[in-house]
Amino acid sequence: MSKVTALANQKGGTGKTTTTVNLGIGLAMQGKKVLLVDADAQGNLTDSLGFHEPDNLPVSLATVLTKSILEEPYEPDEGILHHAEGVDLMPGNIELSAMEVSLVNTMSRETVLRSYINTIRDRYDYVLIDCMPSLGMMTINALAAADSVIIPVQAHYLPAKGMTQLLQTIARVRRQINPKLTIDGVLVTMVDNRTNFAKDISFILRRDYGDKLRIFQTEIPLSIRAAETSAKGKSIYAHDPHGLAAKAYEAFTKEVQDIGEKRRAKQHKADLSR
Repeated sequence: MSKVTALANQKGGTGKTTTTVNLGIGLAMQGKKVLLVDADAQGNLTDSLGFHEPDNLPVSLATVLTKSILEEPYEPDEGILHHAEGVDLMPGNIELSAMEVSLVNTMSRETVLRSYINTIRDRYDYVLIDCMPSLGMMTINALAAADSVIIPVQAHYLPAKGMTQLLQTIARVRRQINPKLTIDGVLVTMVDNRTNFAKDISFILRRDYGDKLRIFQTEIPLSIRAAETSAKGKSIYAHDPHGLAAKAYEAFTKEVQDIGEKRRAKQHKADLSR
């Protein structure tokens, strides 16, 4: 049974794309079949995986979503790219900006991405969607398509206000469009362990949200090496396998896998009791 997870935060610079890359490749290293979906018009995920001119790709996520809206046929693997570290990628580019506008006048506009993902999800164990840093129509589509959400939060600022807004949006999507949507947890990223400020942010997050949400035990350290990976087109495991960031992403991947296994076991038990 495949699992679709959206990585979302309307604030930019939270390590969302880096987390999508390293979680996806971390899962692939555990033998899982993984598809990464770049749902951001900036194409950062696509660029981070070594496809450095996403706007020049002949097929992108916008292409297949347009075909889906127009009810034109397309091959399930149309446009999917393959990365040397074992993950597949549905690339995103600037054409998604026009898609935001097109969706406003589209019937069932919140579920266009879900319709596409449902055609390919059975080929994968995990589908990870890297969302735009906004709460626009593409992010709503990602939340409507997902089984769960991971929220990366940068340890450099007090995220309470932005978190509240995002949690309200997730709750609204759950009520109106996708009742099965759950929050896997909040991942604290870019933690500078040399400062008390980073420790304070982590403490406040756990104090204010720990009873409502899972705050992942793993925290991702601030790392120049991790920042370099997007220019190299590879994961932290390939670029700096023995560094602190690689170890942290490895531990985080295990936490995500454990959640997935528990979910599968629960679903299996529910199926047997029917």
